[in-house]
Amino acid sequence: MVMSFQFPAYFIAIFIITRVMSIMKISKPLDVHHKDIRAVDLATKLSVDPSAIESASRDFGGIVKAEPEAVLHPSAPQDIAALIKFSYSNSVPFGIAAKGHGHSVRGQAMAENGVVVDMRSMANKRRNGTGIRVSIDRLYADVGGEQLWIDVLNATLEYGLAPVSWTDYLYLTVGGTLSNAGISGQTFRYGPQISNVLEMDVITGKADFLTCSPKMNSELFYAVLGGLGQFGIITRARIPLQRAPQRVKWVRLLYDDFSSFTKDQELLISKNGRKDNSALDFLEGSLLMDQGSPDNWRSSFFPHKDHPKIISLITKHGVIYCLEIVKHYDDRTKHTVDKEMKQVLQGLNYMPGFTFGKDVGYEEFLNRVRSGELKLKSQGLWDVPHPWLNLFIPKSQISDFNNGVFRGIVLERNITTGPVLVYPMNRQKWDARMSAVIPDEEIFYTVGFLHSSGFDTWEAFEDQNKDIMRFCNKTGIMVKQYLPHYSTKEEWVHHFGSKWKVFQFRKYQFDPRMLLSPGQRIFNNN
Repeated sequence: MVMSFQFPAYFIAIFIITRVMSIMKISKPLDVHHKDIRAVDLATKLSVDPSAIESASRDFGGIVKAEPEAVLHPSAPQDIAALIKFSYSNSVPFGIAAKGHGHSVRGQAMAENGVVVDMRSMANKRRNGTGIRVSIDRLYADVGGEQLWIDVLNATLEYGLAPVSWTDYLYLTVGGTLSNAGISGQTFRYGPQISNVLEMDVITGKADFLTCSPKMNSELFYAVLGGLGQFGIITRARIPLQRAPQRVKWVRLLYDDFSSFTKDQELLISKNGRKDNSALDFLEGSLLMDQGSPDNWRSSFFPHKDHPKIISLITKHGVIYCLEIVKHYDDRTKHTVDKEMKQVLQGLNYMPGFTFGKDVGYEEFLNRVRSGELKLKSQGLWDVPHPWLNLFIPKSQISDFNNGVFRGIVLERNITTGPVLVYPMNRQKWDARMSAVIPDEEIFYTVGFLHSSGFDTWEAFEDQNKDIMRFCNKTGIMVKQYLPHYSTKEEWVHHFGSKWKVFQFRKYQFDPRMLLSPGQRIFNNN
């Protein structure tokens, strides 16, 4: 049989695949008349264009740079499987990293001297990916791993439905957040996003294309969720839905006492049943410090007329603690939501006269960070280094953390300008069978230092991050990093603790040649 190719495309494909094979020291000859026709087809979707390489070598963090040898622009999940099989079957395999919206901060989605898979190409070109398919009768959405959560929100709202667990920023891919955990102010009640998945399609490091769920290929299912991309690439996730609210009551309360701030948060998250109508729908805490406006890029909330008195309060105390709570409502509950919110506030120990509220649409609330992003982009302040540090702290040690870090290291250095989040979660909402690592206590806090810096000042924030970690180690605070990054195997073993042996076993089971997500530097850190 004679194969028919367009003359230029055929030879371009041969050139690219030969170049990639040569660079990666893959020496077997191409058999273009037989089994390597698939490789030639794959080559038409590989790019060695300098702009594609440059884009794949950077991320939101702006700190790490690692150049791949090529970028794959898949038109369907089968292209990803073909790439993995191509690497897996060679004597000298190359690393492969899936990149969604590029929101990693430490090079986790990079593949130095390997191939980066541009997952968004399946969404942008409306090709043969899963897309977003909503089942009204069965209340779920089948969502491609390349899809952004904002698009999931918009697609499900068309049917009056929505997922229940979110991240604060919605321009992240489904596969990306599920590979970590996916947390926000809903987590105390509904669990992280990884606790809200019914099944997935995953391509493993052996190029097996498997559907997995708690009842089918369950070991893979639990490995991939929170697995940092180590076991497979998520190409589809089935997300449960429920009836979407129409609007939200959004309240912020200020505290000058950390103990009252944390006790009130812990009281509020004690009501966390999914069907408990008296429970809040969202709870987050944050710090306000003496760095200008009490608002930040993530949200402009406080009335401008109240800025002077809030700034005066911050100047007096150094740090003020802000509690942010939300109650959903719709036409059925609009006449009772104010009374319910009033009951929530009763008995809380916030500062009198420092209560602020808004009433906004549900979609506007969930997408609240977007306006800040667009403003920073217009000012050229979005694509800058982001030396973030995200931690989980046990409840029993959060007061020590406040004294030593918030009121110690942070105030002494006086460089923190970005948002600093601090809010509690319930361990019972997480599934211990999944790969994600959290503290052992029933209640633990997430702390996020979401710094933005200049290109010549990020190291000062990095030094502060190191000081914080040294303080935790010195004082015995059993901290766990969220979105972790370490440089040695010993640090990774310590991070995973009792989960390390299972994590390592799963790696050998699903990615024995260590192909996937080399940018995490877990199994290739030497």
